[in-house]
Amino acid sequence: MKVVAINGSPHKEGNTYHALRMVGSKLEENGIEFEIIHVGNKDIRGCMACGKCRKTQDSKCSMNSDPLNEWIPRIKEADGIIISSPVYFSGVAGTMKSFLDRLFYVSLSNGNFFRHKVGAAVVAVRRTGGSSTLDTLNHYLSYSESVQIMETLGENMAWQLKMREATKDSIPAPARKQKVMTSFIR
Repeated sequence: MKVVAINGSPHKEGNTYHALRMVGSKLEENGIEFEIIHVGNKDIRGCMACGKCRKTQDSKCSMNSDPLNEWIPRIKEADGIIISSPVYFSGVAGTMKSFLDRLFYVSLSNGNFFRHKVGAAVVAVRRTGGSSTLDTLNHYLSYSESVQIMETLGENMAWQLKMREATKDSIPAPARKQKVMTSFIR
């Protein structure tokens, strides 16, 4: 089993990284492989909604000026994902937001490769904006500045991954539902 963590901070080993390492150490203690992909210091543009990833069905973004397409296979193969961002100006760091917009658009356009993954969000915050940033990062409840919460997150993710692995042959996955697209053009 493997968990991939996405570090949305421009600082390679800043607070966001250290929070992820706390989670990762607990996952590793439980025999789960852990990897951090650092996206926050890359020049990543936002999604242009060109729809090419939906047409090609190759799990790739048409923009290839950054490493997103190199990271997608590693994220797809992982059993769990952690998305993390520092809080700048009461929200997700800009590069991380651009990364997530494109990654999730490609995923949803190619069969939703996040379906049935164990996931969590981590927010590194000093002042205000933590809850709105966490809300943006998929509404996972892991916001705190304490070491205990990060370690508990790692232990809980390890437990959930092991439960999922142990029951995958005995408990059927929910049936896929056809996505209903909303059109705001009248």
